[in-house]
Amino acid sequence: MRLAVVVPALNEAAGITATLEALRDQVDNDFDLVIVDNGSSDGTDQLVLGLAERWGEGRWRLVREAVKGTGAAADTGMRAAIAAGATHLARTDADCLPPSEWTARVRAAFATGDELVAGRLVPRRDDLPVSPVRDGVLRAAVWLASAFGRFRPGNRDAGYLGPYVMTPGCNMAITAQLYERAGGFPRTAIEDVHEDRALVNAVRRLTTAYGAHPDVVVAASTRRAHAWGLVRTLAWYADHRYRPEVVDIR
Repeated sequence: MRLAVVVPALNEAAGITATLEALRDQVDNDFDLVIVDNGSSDGTDQLVLGLAERWGEGRWRLVREAVKGTGAAADTGMRAAIAAGATHLARTDADCLPPSEWTARVRAAFATGDELVAGRLVPRRDDLPVSPVRDGVLRAAVWLASAFGRFRPGNRDAGYLGPYVMTPGCNMAITAQLYERAGGFPRTAIEDVHEDRALVNAVRRLTTAYGAHPDVVVAASTRRAHAWGLVRTLAWYADHRYRPEVVDIR
């Protein structure tokens, strides 16, 4: 198995160092890292290159995608990793913190036979204040979104071979072979299509070798919930029923 981790990034200079530190400090560090700069104007690309050189990370690469969009950037990174020889792919985002055992648990999840691994999200506690009550509400919101997904009309179709499993783009993994068979992430903007949902539904038409792995955990930023409030954030993830003028929260 040759594992690659893909991290799309747009104007993340203020926070991506923490994400890269978390990836640098993985217990299982036998992986390639592809950071995709999606047209940043704040020096994200130069920061990434500087950190890779300073830390001596020879397996880290920066690639660029000019077309703005989480789907486009993630797809570019996945395909760059495959072209470099990766057989298994994992993705997180530039505002997330994978714990030190994340890549080891991704590898163990693949060992179960699943070709698509759906991880679990918990709120970050280091970037924005999260009270115990808000933490509980955010965790409940993730559960609610997962439950809603099973009944969402777009996720129910006679052509699906297995049940819907919420697969967050910032904590998922997939074999290179299945990624290509499924067509990859749609090359779209975040405000147009939830690319993670589109990919898992494409996978569901091909195989039942996918599943949720609750031990594969990533701490995700709560900045959308802080900026928009919990109800609007939930509406955003429910088919963009809330759609603000500015969707790239920093």
